[in-house]
Amino acid sequence: MHNTYIETMTLVERVHRQFLELVKLELDGLGIHDINNVQALLLFNLGDAVMTVSELGLRGCYLGSNVSYNLKKTVANGYLSHERSMHDRRTIHVRLTDKGAKLRDRLQVMHQRHTEMLNQSAIADKDLQSVAATLQRLDRFLDRVPGVDAASRVGDDPRRSASLY
Repeated sequence: MHNTYIETMTLVERVHRQFLELVKLELDGLGIHDINNVQALLLFNLGDAVMTVSELGLRGCYLGSNVSYNLKKTVANGYLSHERSMHDRRTIHVRLTDKGAKLRDRLQVMHQRHTEMLNQSAIADKDLQSVAATLQRLDRFLDRVPGVDAASRVGDDPRRSASLY
């Protein structure tokens, strides 16, 4: 079990890095150079929602990244807009701009292309469903492992969301 656990964790990280590289290649192919792959993933995960910085950090996997820094860059480059909450001035809400929505739509096309390619591979939908279910159970398990502060698990302390601006 020990070796399988280590191999699984290594593969998850490797697959995530490969996915980020595909996003980078897509951005390069589109001639978009003012945003990186992690920032593009933030936009994609935000979608049409309006959410707080901490919610966005909890929603996605931004390996080795600082969510606050990346959000600042996407705001500065016109992909996101932000506003402070009327009820809690420490909380910042973010949403896609038209430029951000356009990029999110292009990333959706990329995902659709990958899905069509998967349909022609040896990987079936039931295989992906099984992997997803297993990873969800592993995620819940790791969430309960003692000794790790919950705020440190997402890379940014949600209580620092107001430090964005």
